[in-house]
Amino acid sequence: MTDLRRSRLPRARGRSLGLVLAMAALAAAGACRNAIDPVASLEPVDVVTGWFDAGIVEGGKNKLVPSVSLKLRNKTGESVRSIQINAIFRRVGETEMWGEHFGWAVPREGLAPGEVTKEMVLQSALGYTSDTPRLLMLQNSQFVDAKVELFLKQGSQVWAKLAEYPIQRQLLTR
Repeated sequence: MTDLRRSRLPRARGRSLGLVLAMAALAAAGACRNAIDPVASLEPVDVVTGWFDAGIVEGGKNKLVPSVSLKLRNKTGESVRSIQINAIFRRVGETEMWGEHFGWAVPREGLAPGEVTKEMVLQSALGYTSDTPRLLMLQNSQFVDAKVELFLKQGSQVWAKLAEYPIQRQLLTR
């Protein structure tokens, strides 16, 4: 009789394990169903680029950093949720990243079809410093222009490029 009970115990464990695996598979299928292509789902609107006046830094020098402000519009027929954004700043003609700004473009609560996000302002921590007045810094012959590349992703997806913009030679105060 002891042998019979032992043989039933593993079967009960096997059924429990099977149930747990089935539930995990359903949960994974549901998670995959919610995954979207953020680049195909969102479009940038009201994009403004320029050089943000980051104030006076050590040594009394003026500092300018590249900046982009934008909103994203949901161009799909479904709500979009939990989208991250990364702005990569580079100097024109260089491949090395000069700075970045990472954040949330669309919160977990979601963005309804046709709706637009709040304005996002993404700035590099790196920029130019000089004793020269800010406006003259932009006119300096040694000034190297910059660009920004915007990337989006949802969850564990790979970053996908949304857009690229030149940083305009204009002063921004926000």
